[in-house]
Amino acid sequence: MAEFTMELNDDQKQVRDWIHGFAADVMRPAAAEWDEREETPWPVIQEAAKVGIYSLDFYAQQFFDPTGLGIPMAMEELFWGDAGIALSIVGTGLAAIGVVANGTEEQIGTWIPQMYGTPDDVKVAAFCSSEPDAGSDVGSMRTRAVYDQAKDEWVLNGTKTWATNGGIANVHIVVAVVDPALGTKGHASFIVPPGTPGLSQGQKFKKHGIRASHTAEVVLEDVRIPGNCLLGGKEKLDERLARAHERARSGGGERVKNAAMATFEASRPAVGAMAVGTARAAYEVALDYAKTRTQFGRPIIDNQGVAFQLADMRTQIDAARLLVWRASWMAVAGRPFESAEGSMSKLFASEVSKKVTAQAVQILGGNGYTREYPVERMHRDSAIYTIFEGTSEIQRLVIARTISGMPIR
Repeated sequence: MAEFTMELNDDQKQVRDWIHGFAADVMRPAAAEWDEREETPWPVIQEAAKVGIYSLDFYAQQFFDPTGLGIPMAMEELFWGDAGIALSIVGTGLAAIGVVANGTEEQIGTWIPQMYGTPDDVKVAAFCSSEPDAGSDVGSMRTRAVYDQAKDEWVLNGTKTWATNGGIANVHIVVAVVDPALGTKGHASFIVPPGTPGLSQGQKFKKHGIRASHTAEVVLEDVRIPGNCLLGGKEKLDERLARAHERARSGGGERVKNAAMATFEASRPAVGAMAVGTARAAYEVALDYAKTRTQFGRPIIDNQGVAFQLADMRTQIDAARLLVWRASWMAVAGRPFESAEGSMSKLFASEVSKKVTAQAVQILGGNGYTREYPVERMHRDSAIYTIFEGTSEIQRLVIARTISGMPIR
């Protein structure tokens, strides 16, 4: 088991510099264009695939880094480049995590390669959990999956929303209710293969930020999928449901994690790292501007009002990164989040990103409010971190219930 470290090793630094170079040379020059177009930046994703950043092997190497710092380091650099394009590059990863966290070895080997495609024919995947009337309240989920025993098929019906890559994905991972009587314990995840009849894209959302990332509804109308597309398999599901029913009858209070929450729990420190990347990018623009912009014959950084803001920005960014690194290390080291450290990292980093990008706009003044400077886009992009994969309010609820010993529903 690796000890917690606050310093990247030489191999990690080499990977970091490689990703940083791609972010600086490929992503940043394209950022404003794709933000304006509000379309998936397929050419940039293809370039990422050609150099090896958009690939199963790349994410596996970072995911299995024994220090736990591979994923947060990669996320920070990519989102330093541009949040919208970065989310288009890493959005498939959430679906992949869902398969790795809940699937069999055969499912992992079969479906994850199909999520990425090849450098000459890139594909994307979508993780579909949120619903129009059940965002953070996963207990109100209405999408149903019914087993047709005669045909060994599952039939899915419902509507998902806020799905990254929803409708344009080659593979969709869909969370659905299989046993309504069990609430969140009665959920399961399903693989919807490419070209499956009945799955369609609903509304595509025009967003405030991360515009280069496709976000849409996914409509499921009598979608029939083979029985082996249930993540983990039916035998495992039946055993889990039986245990949940037994606990319900006996009044047991043991918590059982559902498929969606297991995926979100694993990804929260990574979202924190994304927020750190955007905050760092805005801070660097503001710092450079403050050094070179003169007012009354001197650089504006000579004014304490500006200098102190930059000092606070840097301090908060570094503190957020340390929380993310700690949670990431704890996850790979098998240390339980006894104080909801994963949620802490996501909460603090996302709030810091919103604050720091707003301060960057203020330091640039009128220039910061225009699209001629990137902090305007970074400020819009940062708003998503306090919303997706659990709002800041939900993170505070998880932390409060964890430290108080109350059950997390």
